[in-house]
Amino acid sequence: MQTSIPVIDLFAGPGGLGEGFASLKKSGKNVFQLKISIEKDPSAHQTLLLRALYRTFGKKVPDSYYEYITGRITKQEFQSEKMISAHFAEASNEARNATLGVTSSNEIDKWIKEGIKGQTKWVLIGGPPCQAYSLVGRSKMMNSNLEKYESDSRHLLYKEYLRIIKEHAPPVFIMENVKGILSSKLNGELIFKKIKDDLSNPKKGLSYEIRSLTLDTQSSELSPSDFIIESEKFGIPQARHRVILFGIRKDFCSKAHLTLMPCEEKVTVSDVLSNLPRIRSKLSKEKDSFNDWCEALESTASLMKGWNSTIKKNLTSEMHRNARIATEISSSGTSFVKTKLVEIQNKSLNEWLIDPRLDGIVQHQARSHMRSDIQRYFFLANYAKLIGRSPKISELPSKLMPAHKNAEFADAPFQDRFRVQIGIQPSTTIVSHISKDGHYYIHPDPSQARSLSVREAARLQTFPDNYFFEGNKTSQYAQIGNAVPPLLANQIAKIVADFLS
Repeated sequence: MQTSIPVIDLFAGPGGLGEGFASLKKSGKNVFQLKISIEKDPSAHQTLLLRALYRTFGKKVPDSYYEYITGRITKQEFQSEKMISAHFAEASNEARNATLGVTSSNEIDKWIKEGIKGQTKWVLIGGPPCQAYSLVGRSKMMNSNLEKYESDSRHLLYKEYLRIIKEHAPPVFIMENVKGILSSKLNGELIFKKIKDDLSNPKKGLSYEIRSLTLDTQSSELSPSDFIIESEKFGIPQARHRVILFGIRKDFCSKAHLTLMPCEEKVTVSDVLSNLPRIRSKLSKEKDSFNDWCEALESTASLMKGWNSTIKKNLTSEMHRNARIATEISSSGTSFVKTKLVEIQNKSLNEWLIDPRLDGIVQHQARSHMRSDIQRYFFLANYAKLIGRSPKISELPSKLMPAHKNAEFADAPFQDRFRVQIGIQPSTTIVSHISKDGHYYIHPDPSQARSLSVREAARLQTFPDNYFFEGNKTSQYAQIGNAVPPLLANQIAKIVADFLS
């Protein structure tokens, strides 16, 4: 008797999509089991490996796991512990560090066959890297070098996904990508149409119906935009819009159309961040101290001199109030902040995110910012709180304007270059650019005057608090930005499980 359905995860990143499938339970038992997760980035692979190890213990995760992710023991001490080393081979068998399209196809096929073990019901998931399809990335590449853009190998990575479908004929597959794939062209042809046509008929004698996860509509009647899933409609505290294809092998097809159920209320930024410890930003390129930081905030109001606005008086008052509150925030966070977290009001989110065994929060450290950026963040967060939206660059006082010759013009590019996340709304999309700077991700609480921490970004992506990201901080941010929200993936997993059953 098959106890769980095998899952093969390609282009796995840190494992958001796989986590959603692996965590789905029915009658207390796992519906799916991740058999193979393939990722080329070494740091993301280490994250996958650690999570695979965590899963091997089921409900009996050893204390040493928590001692490691909270920094009480080193990685070497953790891996050398007898109980951990005994499970390490199983985790390594799942999480593979390999590059699809480069690593031998025979090797990849061998892993998949060993993972499936001849079972008739299994699932292929994953999304080819999307930088070449993203609207911003595409614009930059096409403006600089059209020939380079059209020859970018990332356009064709879906062909490796397609090759695996041809070779192994999964009963169902889930393929994810950015919205930009719908309008992206290669050699004058719409890429999405070609991908959908290829996936529908991978080879002679093998065909798939490509369904939407949000509409109960026949495949032939779907338009490209019908494959977009707007995450905020499904309980994710983030307006992340992605294309997700649900492929069903024709001999598995049924008339039943299963779709995601929208939530009645949207989950907001404050819903998932407000119970985290308040931390201050750190000053970079100068001496950092708590007093210097407080002074930077208090002096921001003076930079509004000569700025004429109807809300200037109220804004000045709000800034002074939050500058006083900031004098109570001396910590900039650490790799582990020991604290008892207040429960999140949304019960299901609370159960999904919070792990009582942690007794605190991991990877919650503020970034360092230049004084000018801290003051800009402080001003903008206060302003946003008053007007209920993130201000544009052109609305800044001249003394807070970025040093860019076009910044003051209303039609300047990237008018939302500095973006405050509004507490009473879902966040904007967390993307890999968060690894470069925090300008798009300013914390809604003005008194903290900073961008989001790694853990806050992970919370907005719905990674559980005990999900630990390996690598340096830049890599951690990039991994989170490239991931599928695990809680959304969990809902997709339920659709797939119900279909297969």
